[in-house]
Amino acid sequence: MRLSVLLFAAAREIAGAESIELELPESATISQARGALLGSVPALATRSGTLLWAVNNEYASGDRVLNSSDVVACFPPVSGG
Repeated sequence: MRLSVLLFAAAREIAGAESIELELPESATISQARGALLGSVPALATRSGTLLWAVNNEYASGDRVLNSSDVVACFPPVSGG
């Protein structure tokens, strides 16, 4: 399946793009998407342990199964006041 991953903050800056298109197997997980993203943008490897993922506006863990219609986002931790 073809999946677009939206990138935010430092992830966007490092990748130099607002989103990355990934080719993943059907029923791929966030962990597989993470691996594919790091393969596409190796410079993100320095942040791979801290990147957060969301699917359809909800935080998602590595075992979350993806569908081609999902809206997937990847971003570093954020804090606010």
